[in-house]
Amino acid sequence: MTANHDLLEDIREYWSRRSATFDQSFGHGMTTTQEAAAWAQPMRDHLGPAPQQVLELACGTGEITKLVHDLGHEVTALDFSEEMLAVAKTKHAGKPRLRFLHADAGHTMEPDGKYDAILCRHLVWTLTDPAAAFDDWFRILRPGGRLLIYDGDWAKPCQSGRWAARVLDLWEKISPDLGYDAAMGDLHGDIMRRLPFGEGLTFQQLHPMLEAAGFGVVRQISHEPIARAQRRTSGLRNNLRTRVYSRFILSAQKQNLSKTADNGC
Repeated sequence: MTANHDLLEDIREYWSRRSATFDQSFGHGMTTTQEAAAWAQPMRDHLGPAPQQVLELACGTGEITKLVHDLGHEVTALDFSEEMLAVAKTKHAGKPRLRFLHADAGHTMEPDGKYDAILCRHLVWTLTDPAAAFDDWFRILRPGGRLLIYDGDWAKPCQSGRWAARVLDLWEKISPDLGYDAAMGDLHGDIMRRLPFGEGLTFQQLHPMLEAAGFGVVRQISHEPIARAQRRTSGLRNNLRTRVYSRFILSAQKQNLSKTADNGC
């Protein structure tokens, strides 16, 4: 890491490096129709009927892009890694109702009130200025617009997942999984230590922050149906990986009232 690299550039470099192998990492690429259906169900339930104008933030290699596009929405898939976007564009070449945008998910520079819905997977924990990002997302949503977040606490195992983490750690020492692009590498760890959510991300942290940005109807949705779908066809090592971290899905809505309203007075 050089002196002229700030945190945002380190994050961009990290994800760009992972673009070629990202889909091979368990939990990122979707290997079964059952798993894809489990990821898509919250979109069916919380984005509203198609077609919506949907902005997917940090689209990466376009795995989630496929799901939301297949539901019939008009999709803008945004990422600030050109390498990630190149993979996604190749994967979805020629599809209608889909455009790709090279931009920063924390500062989109999109017009006010452009989108009916915003969604992202495994983005919020990487935000360098979460409050500013949430203000930006609120701004570019239309009144009544929906926000859907898939994320988790990737900093430490959950209480019930500590045993799985210990088994996996021992397993890696005895027989390293050379095909697994482990997320907790040295560069990843260095970046995480400098992030606002570097010590972990929870629904309880996000709820008041989103309300402060103007969002209402903030709800937690269980991630367990996705984990169950992943376990059905995974081997023991990947089965254990689904149990290590606390993961959650969050939905929220841009209420029609201005966030600066003062109870009508």
